[in-house]
Amino acid sequence: MTTLDGRTRLATVETPDAVPWDGPRLAAQLAATGPSRQWRSAYDEDLATELPTSTPSDVAAAADRARTAQQEWAARPLDERRRVLLDFHDAVLDQRDRLADLLQYEGGKARLVAIEEVLHLALTARYYARTAREVLHHQRRSGIFPLLTRIDQHYLPRGLVGIIAPWNYPLSPTISDGLAALVAGNALLLKPDLQTPYVALAAVDLLRQAGMPAELWQVVHGAGERVGAELIGQVDYLCFTGSTATGRIVARQCADRLIGCSLELGGKNPLLVLDDADIEQTAAGAVRASFSNAGQLCVSAERIFVADRLQREFTDAFLAKTRAVRLGRSLDFEYEMGSLISADQLARVESHVADARAKGARVLTGGRRRPDLGPLFYEPTVLAGVTAEMACYAEETFGPVVSIYPVRDETEAVRRANDSAYGLNASVWTGDPVRGRRVAAQLRCGTVNVNEAYAATFGSIDAPMGGMKNSGLGRRQGPEGLLRFVQPQVVGTQSLLPIAPSHGLSPQTFASGLTVALRVLKSLGRA
Repeated sequence: MTTLDGRTRLATVETPDAVPWDGPRLAAQLAATGPSRQWRSAYDEDLATELPTSTPSDVAAAADRARTAQQEWAARPLDERRRVLLDFHDAVLDQRDRLADLLQYEGGKARLVAIEEVLHLALTARYYARTAREVLHHQRRSGIFPLLTRIDQHYLPRGLVGIIAPWNYPLSPTISDGLAALVAGNALLLKPDLQTPYVALAAVDLLRQAGMPAELWQVVHGAGERVGAELIGQVDYLCFTGSTATGRIVARQCADRLIGCSLELGGKNPLLVLDDADIEQTAAGAVRASFSNAGQLCVSAERIFVADRLQREFTDAFLAKTRAVRLGRSLDFEYEMGSLISADQLARVESHVADARAKGARVLTGGRRRPDLGPLFYEPTVLAGVTAEMACYAEETFGPVVSIYPVRDETEAVRRANDSAYGLNASVWTGDPVRGRRVAAQLRCGTVNVNEAYAATFGSIDAPMGGMKNSGLGRRQGPEGLLRFVQPQVVGTQSLLPIAPSHGLSPQTFASGLTVALRVLKSLGRA
């Protein structure tokens, strides 16, 4: 057994390059015949293995297999596709702890964060299974002439949907996005991040066990600039989650092929503490907002704007709760915050803090890596005195670092919160929910949570989620998250009379008659 800190026990690993959770069987499901690449656990760097990478021909062959399977899948009744999602929901809950283990091993997450991601996946499966019939049902639309013109609207699957997945949440949004595409009748071509392949493979394996055709969801493996570009060249629609810089490249590649895409990109999310906020509740919420998943969360808060009246009291409470965060690694619920994902991410966090320090910012707490806990740990860090010339002022850190800024009033808080190239998520804290919703309406962010960090919107699957400005395009979740994976087809059936001069009518008489008809229809209140 491998022991960490004298407390945490991992699964038995007989050799240094062995991976638990039936890793070889999962790896065999990759559409990959290229050179091997090392995978190493963020949780335990002694845990490593080799995985093959996909060649361009692997990606093309995987796309062909998926397209062939998609034709039969789309022909199945919607209720059969819905049943697969419901059975998958149960399988996810049955395998909750196994999936959480994988999330921790691959990403270094704390246990509760991993469990939340697994449950979010199950919730998404149930939501789209329950709502797909209503959202995708055949609809009758109004025709140009009542009784004479019948209009039917259908939804046709796009065909092959590509997903280029992030490392920070490799189940949600990755697999969650795919579930909506799946129930709509599409096939999937997925490229997980190089750092988190196993949990994606495990989820696809559970879908196959739940009744999804084995060839319908293909998984490829490799670097984005090689495998990702080839994937975009094969699909009919793309979902991408990642940085804004890479998102721009992806968007250009999709535009060249005239295919649609949804992009969830970067953020520099604000948290507003209004002058009537409850100090203890807000400080606890700000800790969740800033340090969940070690700040490696698209909707994490990185800027906190505090009303002058509450500045000292809030800061003291927030610092006390930040210092009390239990940092470490364990496969149980002993710790609240885990590690960063990689040495590169650790280096980015350290560089932002060092840059801020060098230019005059104050570190109120944290500001150090913790090699005593593991090679990728960094303390939850709170900065003050951050100014515009510092990298962490406007750039996304994507780590456990947040800056506090005093503001005179609500107006200044809103103005400074909106003073960003990003607009993904925001959090507003107040003793008056009505006031909170009024402030929320002034913020240029795709989601705003009042008296909650991010979970109110993130966990409410019936509501769309996505970014404004440089934070992305499109929406996931809600009906919008399903409708992006289909194309409307309209069928018009005309009876008795054509919509053209006929029966000896001259064009002039036809135009006059059509004009009269339009006036009559308006008077009758018809669309």
